[in-house]
Amino acid sequence: MKRRIIAVFLFVFVFSGCAGVVIHDNLEVPVGTVEGNQFTGIRYPFKINAPPHWKMVTEFPEFLKELGYDEPGPSDKEVTELYIFNPSTRTTIQIDFTPASSKAKFSQEKMEGLVTAATGGFKQELEEEHGKGIQVTIGPTEPITLKGVQYAAKKYGVYTAKGMKREQGWIYGFTEPYQLFILYVIVDKEGNRDREDMKKVLESFEVFSKK
Repeated sequence: MKRRIIAVFLFVFVFSGCAGVVIHDNLEVPVGTVEGNQFTGIRYPFKINAPPHWKMVTEFPEFLKELGYDEPGPSDKEVTELYIFNPSTRTTIQIDFTPASSKAKFSQEKMEGLVTAATGGFKQELEEEHGKGIQVTIGPTEPITLKGVQYAAKKYGVYTAKGMKREQGWIYGFTEPYQLFILYVIVDKEGNRDREDMKKVLESFEVFSKK
């Protein structure tokens, strides 16, 4: 799932004349550090907090395969920097940075166009996994404010799979000289506060200046 959505971003981005040469992550640089409920990035300069009962890890959690996400392979040149999740509900946030070409041209309008363009790949992936009869309600394209990020937009879909209602969304943003992808799944379970917790997590997200 993750690869399909991000591939759509990059395909549209390149062929709309926004991007130059694709630049990959420098995997020799450490991802960052988790101290208590806060992550501070080293490879990319961002920090974020999670609720005490959530977890933050830099390695792929196995349960994400059940939600339709692909585990990175040893030859992958792009990797997710951070996974944040509620172990009891499996509501999850994935944060992925990659360098942007110096030739790239960004705007809020392009961000919103790109998250909208990813809708087709999202629906296709769900149909391949759950069958063509799956019903998906697509939410509106929305701008989103993230600290230290120049432009960002959000899109999501709501569907029921294996008897569980889920909201699955994607956020695409740019802050010079990086582009960022945030993918999330909210698993609705009676009585949980995951939606409120996720809002607080995203409010704590900040890209800071390297010194």
